[in-house]
Amino acid sequence: MRLPIYMDCHATTPVDPRVLEAMLPYFREHFGNPASRTHSFGWAAEAAVDAARAQAAALLGAEGREIVFTSGATESNALAIRGTAEAHRDRGDHIVTTAIEHKAVLDCRRWLESAGFRVTVVPVRPDGLVDVDRLAAALVPGTILVSVMAANNEIGTLQPLAEIGALARARDIVFHTDAAQAVGKIPLDVDALQLDLVSFSAHKLYGPKGVGALYVRRRERRVRLVPQTVGGGQERGLRSGTLDVPAIVGLGMACAVAQQEMDAEAPRLARLRDRLLAGIQAELDGVRVNGSLEHRLPGNLNLSFAGVQGESLLMSMNDIAVSPGAACDSANAEPSHVARAIGVPEDLARSSLRFGLGRFNTEEEIDYAVRKVVDSVRRLRRESPLYAGAAQRPKEAP
Repeated sequence: MRLPIYMDCHATTPVDPRVLEAMLPYFREHFGNPASRTHSFGWAAEAAVDAARAQAAALLGAEGREIVFTSGATESNALAIRGTAEAHRDRGDHIVTTAIEHKAVLDCRRWLESAGFRVTVVPVRPDGLVDVDRLAAALVPGTILVSVMAANNEIGTLQPLAEIGALARARDIVFHTDAAQAVGKIPLDVDALQLDLVSFSAHKLYGPKGVGALYVRRRERRVRLVPQTVGGGQERGLRSGTLDVPAIVGLGMACAVAQQEMDAEAPRLARLRDRLLAGIQAELDGVRVNGSLEHRLPGNLNLSFAGVQGESLLMSMNDIAVSPGAACDSANAEPSHVARAIGVPEDLARSSLRFGLGRFNTEEEIDYAVRKVVDSVRRLRRESPLYAGAAQRPKEAP
């Protein structure tokens, strides 16, 4: 085992060696622009992009022509949400989303409100799952878009996409999901779930940073979008700009590897997560699991520790990379909106850690993390006036 240990795979994942190997030739031998259709360099680049498009589509049960390459899930979310709202304004001005969406979606929501759209934010239950009945009640005449994330980036909860998809399809409402945390981790089939738009990023599934994709349904019902980036007309005019061929190749290979290995990888990660939780709970009381354990990403564990400041706990675990919350907004001193939405008390919200286990974590690393967490929490509780039972807690081994 080598230190430090990386357990923050919801923030980003290391590039899989197979992905890097696939990318390297497109920095060197095959460096052409896929828009250059008059010579072999351009043809080779275009063929590589088409192959990656097919690989990404296959992971979602889609067709290659339904994949639009972007710079990542943030841009895909903006294209999906703003693009749908602007394209369908002749049909209505109402959008429905949830209280625990990623900041990329929250900022789109605020933009829509400033542009005159009506937005209904549906609350979630204490387990982090949206109440489908309340969401159904929010769908009114003039609703043109529902946006619900597939898996939460902090507490890992998996939303009932199939039920929501059925509600949206029955009312002819476009259904978008931010699936940045879910793609490659759990099965997602766009037809079975009746999804119209799916956002994801390569760097969340062992691919490179700076590239992602948006699935845009073109079968049965063609989804209309207003482009958010215009210029050269690439990606059927939905996302102009010269394509980053090496990164796109990496995204495609990351999707192909995930499709091959996901069925075995998911239960392995769930076992590691359960080992981590059981080890901590066996030694410590005052530990709260945030979010449903049943409906959860296999590699996610979000815990709060009573009587401990999260920042102090992080500092005492400097050889284990974990997050206090959403890595995209970790500079924010306020408790996360997700913690507030599921009713976590403020003191516990400030004492939470997010473990994001991934493809390269081992049992040995899990056992090391358990010891580190237990020893750190015990020491901090003894030193903390916030923890009433500090004097009675067993001391850590010398």
